[in-house]
Order: sequence, then structure tokens, then C-alpha cells
Amino acid sequence: MTHVDHHDHSPPPGAHGDHSPPPGAHGDEDHSPPPGAHGDEDHSPPPGAHKRRTRRAITQSEMLAILNYHNQVRAHVYPPAANMELMQWDTDLAQWAEVWAASCQWEHGPASMLSFYGQNLSVRTGGYQSVLQLVTPWFEEVFYYVFPYAHMCNPQCPLTCYAPMCTHYTQMVWASTSRVGCALHTCSNMPVWGSVWREAEFLVCNYSPKGNWIGEAPYKVGVPCSMCPSTYGGRCSNNLCVPEPQSNYVTWFK
Repeated sequence: MTHVDHHDHSPPPGAHGDHSPPPGAHGDEDHSPPPGAHGDEDHSPPPGAHKRRTRRAITQSEMLAILNYHNQVRAHVYPPAANMELMQWDTDLAQWAEVWAASCQWEHGPASMLSFYGQNLSVRTGGYQSVLQLVTPWFEEVFYYVFPYAHMCNPQCPLTCYAPMCTHYTQMVWASTSRVGCALHTCSNMPVWGSVWREAEFLVCNYSPKGNWIGEAPYKVGVPCSMCPSTYGGRCSNNLCVPEPQSNYVTWFK
């Protein structure tokens, strides 16, 4: 799943349910496309500069912001989820994301790993105030999404959209996807759909277990935490099923 930061996120006529952003998720940030994103800038690469890379490590505060945002979105889905699991940061997924982000390729990959995890991509030029400016457009696909009740799920789910894409959002709220790891890279010149973007901020997020299985709904509807996996032992926090801590995951949640 991919996202370029220049399309209209306004809801379609007749969009239903309360899909307002989770509390504290947006703040006062400006999520408008970056300057020059609509074709005003010269995207031609300088000689020999094709796909030149600039390393930019993701910070701990950015990791925390991404993880908390995912969990806020997951905790406040509509209709409410009975089996939504707490999402945790996975350092292995983050390392694999860094390898791919560093390649500055605007496509999913590497192909050998895509059968094992889900992946969301986002790219932006012109700088940003917060890493969430690369993440919130995934959530905003909710305005185009029709939650698939059981009678709608054969085989359209999770592709029941008003628009061409809402699978970034469904991956974010896939109930059994309990781990995420992301990487952010600055690409000096990055090919994006026929143009070359300069100083592009490229975000890669990997998810496990992967979601978006055709014919399945993202989660089960019901009282929050009423259908948690049996291995979770009945623990619940902020509408999310909470597992016992494991060594290679970092649990950041508030």
C-alpha cells in the first residue's frame, strides 16, 4: 500500500459513522500537500543524481508518535472492535523497513519479504512539522471506507471503498496485526510516478502478522476486548487486548 501526499481527503457524499480522528491524534498540524507538490517545481534530476540517498535515522520520539497514533486509531474504530490487539513496536520489522527505505524505491519490497508482512508507504517533499504528517493520510482513508459487515465480505473485503484505495487504513486497524516497525529516509532524488522528487521524506512501515486478507473484515464488531485471543489472558487497556510483554517488542502506549 502506498501514499503520495497530494490527494483530497474530504469524505464522499453519504459517508457514515463517526470517523473523527482519535483524541489528540491531529493537534493543530497542517496536513496540506507540501509546497510544489502539484507540479510547480522542477522535478528533473541533475546529471548523475538519480536516486541519490541521504541517511536520516528515525528518532525515538518519532517512533513513539507513530506507535501511539496507530494505537489511538485502533482503540477508537467505528463500529467498535471486540478483538483489537494492542500494537507494539518490533525492532526487526523496523530494521527491514530501514533497508527498504534506504533504497529510495517508490514501490513495495523487497518482494521476498512481502508474503511475510504487510507494508504501508508514504512520501513527502517540502519538509514537515511532524512525522505524523506522513501517517495521518493512511487514517484519513476511513472517510472512504465502508465497514464490511458479514454479508458484505465475500469476496470484496477489505476493498469496500468509495475511492481507489483504503487499504492503508485497513492495515492500520487489522485486529490481529499486533506489531509494527517503521523507518524514515531522506532521498535526495527519488523517482515517484514519473517525476523525480528532491529531498523526499520516505516512510516505510512494516506490519506483522500482515492484514488485508481478501474476503475478511479487519476486525470483529462488539464490546471492546470481549473477544480477545485466549492467549492474552483477559488483559485489556483503552479498548485494546493487551498481551504479556515479549523481549523483542517495545510497548509504547498512552
